[in-house]
Amino acid sequence: MGSLSIWHWLIVLVIVMMVFGTKKLKNIGTDLGAAVKGFKEGMRDGEGEGTPAPTDKQIAAKSGTVNEAVKKDAIDVEAKEKSS
Repeated sequence: MGSLSIWHWLIVLVIVMMVFGTKKLKNIGTDLGAAVKGFKEGMRDGEGEGTPAPTDKQIAAKSGTVNEAVKKDAIDVEAKEKSS
């Protein structure tokens, strides 16, 4: 008694089609399919072999640590403002 039969789902489908119309449902399905396709392509492109290895700066920024390479390229903004 708790599960829905095929007839219940058909009645729900007919009501949804009457409320939204078939054209609107088709547009929603097309947009959803395009979004899923774009997401899959983005995931596939991100996993490609052409992805460059991260630099020291990128690793330090991601981990929140500062290593010597980042310290060497850093600019002391406060010192520049004081000397100006």
